Amino acid sequence: MTSSLRYGAAARLNKALALLLLLCSVMAAPARADTVHLLALGDSLTQGYGLIEQEGFVPQLRAWLAERGHEVRLVNGGVSGDTTAGGLSRAEWSLTPEIEGMIVTLGGNDLLRGLPPEVARANIEGILKIAAEKDVEVLLVGMQAPGNYGPDYKAAFDALYPELADAYGTLFFPSFFEGIMPDGEMSDEARSLMQPDGIHPNGEGVARIVEAIGPSVEALIARIAEAG
Repeated sequence: MTSSLRYGAAARLNKALALLLLLCSVMAAPARADTVHLLALGDSLTQGYGLIEQEGFVPQLRAWLAERGHEVRLVNGGVSGDTTAGGLSRAEWSLTPEIEGMIVTLGGNDLLRGLPPEVARANIEGILKIAAEKDVEVLLVGMQAPGNYGPDYKAAFDALYPELADAYGTLFFPSFFEGIMPDGEMSDEARSLMQPDGIHPNGEGVARIVEAIGPSVEALIARIAEAG
Protein backbone atom coordinates (compact mmCIF):
# COMPACT_ATOMS: atom_id res chain seq x y z
CA MET A 1 0.00 0.00 0.00
CA THR A 2 2.76 2.42 0.99
CA SER A 3 4.86 1.54 -2.07
CA SER A 4 1.79 2.04 -4.25
CA LEU A 5 1.24 5.51 -2.85
CA ARG A 6 4.89 6.35 -3.36
CA TYR A 7 4.70 5.12 -6.94
CA GLY A 8 1.62 7.26 -7.61
CA ALA A 9 3.24 10.33 -6.12
CA ALA A 10 6.39 9.76 -8.15
CA ALA A 11 4.38 9.32 -11.34
CA ARG A 12 2.52 12.59 -10.71
CA LEU A 13 5.80 14.37 -9.99
CA ASN A 14 7.32 13.04 -13.22
CA LYS A 15 4.29 14.24 -15.21
CA ALA A 16 4.51 17.66 -13.58
CA LEU A 17 8.23 17.91 -14.39
CA ALA A 18 7.58 16.82 -17.98
CA LEU A 19 4.88 19.49 -18.36
CA LEU A 20 7.18 22.12 -16.85
CA LEU A 21 9.97 21.19 -19.26
CA LEU A 22 7.55 21.34 -22.20
CA LEU A 23 6.33 24.81 -21.20
CA CYS A 24 9.89 26.02 -20.76
CA SER A 25 10.88 24.74 -24.21
CA VAL A 26 7.88 26.45 -25.83
CA MET A 27 8.68 29.73 -24.09
CA ALA A 28 12.35 29.49 -25.08
CA ALA A 29 11.60 28.69 -28.74
CA PRO A 30 11.80 31.65 -31.11
CA ALA A 31 8.46 33.09 -32.18
CA ARG A 32 7.35 31.92 -35.64
CA ALA A 33 7.60 34.67 -38.22
CA ASP A 34 4.38 36.01 -39.64
CA THR A 35 3.42 34.57 -42.99
CA VAL A 36 4.15 36.85 -45.95
CA HIS A 37 1.40 36.88 -48.58
CA LEU A 38 2.58 37.27 -52.19
CA LEU A 39 0.80 37.25 -55.55
CA ALA A 40 2.51 36.06 -58.74
CA LEU A 41 0.66 37.94 -61.50
CA GLY A 42 1.48 36.64 -64.94
CA ASP A 43 0.68 34.49 -67.93
CA SER A 44 1.42 30.85 -68.83
CA LEU A 45 5.02 31.16 -67.62
CA THR A 46 3.69 31.87 -64.14
CA GLN A 47 0.74 29.49 -64.43
CA GLY A 48 2.96 26.49 -65.25
CA TYR A 49 1.76 25.65 -68.75
CA GLY A 50 2.54 22.11 -69.91
CA LEU A 51 3.88 20.96 -66.54
CA ILE A 52 2.58 18.81 -63.73
CA GLU A 53 1.62 21.07 -60.84
CA GLN A 54 4.69 20.61 -58.64
CA GLU A 55 7.04 21.45 -61.53
CA GLY A 56 5.45 24.84 -62.19
CA PHE A 57 7.02 28.18 -61.37
CA VAL A 58 4.89 28.97 -58.31
CA PRO A 59 5.20 25.57 -56.57
CA GLN A 60 8.96 25.44 -57.21
CA LEU A 61 9.42 29.00 -55.94
CA ARG A 62 7.35 28.18 -52.85
CA ALA A 63 9.60 25.20 -52.13
CA TRP A 64 12.77 27.25 -52.76
CA LEU A 65 11.65 29.91 -50.29
CA ALA A 66 10.56 27.35 -47.68
CA GLU A 67 13.97 25.65 -47.85
CA ARG A 68 15.50 28.99 -46.91
CA GLY A 69 13.25 29.48 -43.92
CA HIS A 70 10.69 31.87 -45.37
CA GLU A 71 7.08 31.52 -44.26
CA VAL A 72 5.34 32.53 -47.49
CA ARG A 73 1.92 32.08 -49.03
CA LEU A 74 2.42 32.52 -52.78
CA VAL A 75 -0.77 32.81 -54.84
CA ASN A 76 -0.63 31.61 -58.44
CA GLY A 77 -2.12 34.47 -60.45
CA GLY A 78 -0.91 33.17 -63.80
CA VAL A 79 -3.40 32.91 -66.69
CA SER A 80 -2.28 31.26 -69.92
CA GLY A 81 -2.54 33.56 -72.91
CA ASP A 82 -2.86 36.72 -70.83
CA THR A 83 -1.40 39.95 -72.19
CA THR A 84 -0.43 42.99 -70.14
CA ALA A 85 -4.00 44.22 -70.72
CA GLY A 86 -5.38 41.04 -69.18
CA GLY A 87 -3.08 41.43 -66.21
CA LEU A 88 -4.23 45.00 -65.71
CA SER A 89 -7.88 43.94 -65.84
CA ARG A 90 -7.23 41.39 -63.06
CA ALA A 91 -4.88 43.39 -60.85
CA GLU A 92 -7.50 45.26 -58.82
CA TRP A 93 -9.45 42.22 -57.64
CA SER A 94 -6.42 39.93 -57.47
CA LEU A 95 -4.80 42.15 -54.85
CA THR A 96 -6.97 41.01 -51.97
CA PRO A 97 -6.42 42.77 -48.60
CA GLU A 98 -3.89 40.26 -47.23
CA ILE A 99 -1.53 40.50 -50.25
CA GLU A 100 1.63 42.39 -49.27
CA GLY A 101 3.81 41.86 -52.33
CA MET A 102 3.43 41.08 -56.01
CA ILE A 103 5.69 39.51 -58.65
CA VAL A 104 4.68 40.83 -62.09
CA THR A 105 5.70 38.73 -65.10
CA LEU A 106 3.77 39.90 -68.15
CA GLY A 107 4.52 40.90 -71.73
CA GLY A 108 5.36 37.62 -73.46
CA ASN A 109 1.97 37.41 -75.18
CA ASP A 110 2.16 41.06 -76.19
CA LEU A 111 5.36 40.13 -78.01
CA LEU A 112 3.84 37.06 -79.65
CA ARG A 113 1.05 39.26 -81.00
CA GLY A 114 3.35 42.13 -81.97
CA LEU A 115 1.40 44.62 -79.86
CA PRO A 116 2.84 48.15 -79.64
CA PRO A 117 5.37 48.69 -76.83
CA GLU A 118 3.52 51.82 -75.70
CA VAL A 119 0.42 49.70 -75.03
CA ALA A 120 2.40 47.27 -72.87
CA ARG A 121 4.00 50.22 -71.07
CA ALA A 122 0.63 51.78 -70.27
CA ASN A 123 -0.76 48.48 -68.98
CA ILE A 124 2.25 47.69 -66.78
CA GLU A 125 2.16 51.23 -65.45
CA GLY A 126 -1.52 50.76 -64.62
CA ILE A 127 -0.67 47.63 -62.61
CA LEU A 128 2.06 49.48 -60.71
CA LYS A 129 -0.32 52.34 -59.93
CA ILE A 130 -2.86 49.92 -58.47
CA ALA A 131 -0.13 48.28 -56.37
CA ALA A 132 1.01 51.69 -55.10
CA GLU A 133 -2.56 52.64 -54.15
CA LYS A 134 -2.86 49.41 -52.15
CA ASP A 135 0.62 49.74 -50.55
CA VAL A 136 1.74 46.50 -52.18
CA GLU A 137 5.47 46.05 -52.82
CA VAL A 138 6.36 44.89 -56.34
CA LEU A 139 9.06 42.86 -58.06
CA LEU A 140 8.79 43.69 -61.77
CA VAL A 141 10.23 41.02 -64.07
CA GLY A 142 11.46 42.21 -67.46
CA MET A 143 10.94 40.73 -70.89
CA GLN A 144 13.04 41.16 -74.02
CA ALA A 145 11.66 41.53 -77.54
CA PRO A 146 13.11 39.44 -80.38
CA GLY A 147 15.07 41.24 -83.06
CA ASN A 148 12.66 40.42 -85.88
CA TYR A 149 10.35 43.34 -84.94
CA GLY A 150 13.14 45.78 -85.72
CA PRO A 151 15.59 47.71 -83.53
CA ASP A 152 13.18 50.52 -82.62
CA TYR A 153 10.49 48.13 -81.40
CA LYS A 154 13.03 46.10 -79.43
CA ALA A 155 14.59 49.16 -77.84
CA ALA A 156 11.19 50.56 -76.81
CA PHE A 157 9.89 47.27 -75.44
CA ASP A 158 13.04 46.27 -73.57
CA ALA A 159 13.32 49.70 -71.94
CA LEU A 160 9.81 49.92 -70.54
CA TYR A 161 10.46 47.52 -67.64
CA PRO A 162 13.56 49.11 -66.06
CA GLU A 163 12.19 52.59 -66.70
CA LEU A 164 8.87 51.85 -64.98
CA ALA A 165 10.61 50.05 -62.11
CA ASP A 166 12.75 53.15 -61.59
CA ALA A 167 9.78 55.52 -61.86
CA TYR A 168 7.70 53.60 -59.31
CA GLY A 169 10.52 52.52 -57.02
CA THR A 170 9.86 48.80 -57.46
CA LEU A 171 12.36 45.98 -57.36
CA PHE A 172 13.45 44.84 -60.81
CA PHE A 173 14.64 41.54 -62.24
CA PRO A 174 15.88 41.87 -65.83
CA SER A 175 14.44 38.73 -67.44
CA PHE A 176 12.23 35.80 -66.51
CA PHE A 177 14.61 33.59 -68.54
CA GLU A 178 17.77 34.84 -66.82
CA GLY A 179 18.44 31.41 -65.34
CA ILE A 180 18.25 29.74 -68.76
CA MET A 181 19.52 32.43 -71.14
CA PRO A 182 21.71 34.84 -69.15
CA ASP A 183 23.03 36.35 -72.38
CA GLY A 184 19.61 36.41 -74.05
CA GLU A 185 20.62 33.76 -76.59
CA MET A 186 18.89 30.41 -77.13
CA SER A 187 21.86 28.05 -76.82
CA ASP A 188 21.71 24.27 -77.19
CA GLU A 189 21.67 23.98 -73.40
CA ALA A 190 18.82 26.48 -73.20
CA ARG A 191 16.83 24.46 -75.75
CA SER A 192 17.24 21.36 -73.58
CA LEU A 193 15.57 23.29 -70.74
CA MET A 194 12.52 24.19 -72.82
CA GLN A 195 9.39 22.29 -73.76
CA PRO A 196 8.98 21.25 -77.42
CA ASP A 197 7.19 24.53 -78.24
CA GLY A 198 10.42 26.43 -77.55
CA ILE A 199 8.47 29.01 -75.53
CA HIS A 200 7.82 27.44 -72.13
CA PRO A 201 10.48 25.97 -69.82
CA ASN A 202 10.39 22.34 -68.72
CA GLY A 203 10.63 21.32 -65.07
CA GLU A 204 14.42 21.58 -64.97
CA GLY A 205 14.25 24.90 -66.78
CA VAL A 206 11.84 26.24 -64.17
CA ALA A 207 14.24 25.10 -61.42
CA ARG A 208 17.02 27.16 -63.06
CA ILE A 209 14.66 30.14 -63.39
CA VAL A 210 13.68 29.91 -59.72
CA GLU A 211 17.31 29.66 -58.63
CA ALA A 212 18.08 32.86 -60.52
CA ILE A 213 15.06 34.93 -59.48
CA GLY A 214 14.84 33.58 -55.92
CA PRO A 215 17.20 36.15 -54.32
CA SER A 216 15.14 38.97 -55.82
CA VAL A 217 11.99 37.47 -54.27
CA GLU A 218 13.86 37.35 -50.95
CA ALA A 219 14.62 41.04 -51.44
CA LEU A 220 10.89 41.62 -51.95
CA ILE A 221 10.14 39.80 -48.69
CA ALA A 222 12.80 41.88 -46.90
CA ARG A 223 11.30 45.09 -48.25
CA ILE A 224 7.85 44.05 -46.98
CA ALA A 225 9.35 43.37 -43.54
CA GLU A 226 11.02 46.78 -43.52
CA ALA A 227 7.76 48.47 -44.45
CA GLY A 228 6.23 46.77 -41.43
